[in-house]
Amino acid sequence: MPVIDTQQLTKLYYSIGEVADLLQVNASLLRFWEKEFELKVSKRNKKGNRLYAVKEIEKINKIYALVKVKLYTLDGAKQAMKSKDISQIYDAKQMVVTKLERIKQDLLNLKS
Repeated sequence: MPVIDTQQLTKLYYSIGEVADLLQVNASLLRFWEKEFELKVSKRNKKGNRLYAVKEIEKINKIYALVKVKLYTLDGAKQAMKSKDISQIYDAKQMVVTKLERIKQDLLNLKS
């Protein structure tokens, strides 16, 4: 499950489709999170399409890490976002690595 490296983002604004593709989720999920977590989209184009700035993508990235990687409930993720304890959000990379190592070991055990 991908987590966006915001250091690699080069554009000022990204469409909802682009952000959804980066996270490999549906755009409807991003709209749902926008309502649930009270995210403000700072810019829309003339058609009314959402355009996310890097700052907003960082918030979405945190939500993704909590909900999809660490498997928090929505209420738990809301509390974690309010606590602003970044360590509990971004130790997700280590957690993913650990899970992958366990899966690799399980697959090797099945092979032999």
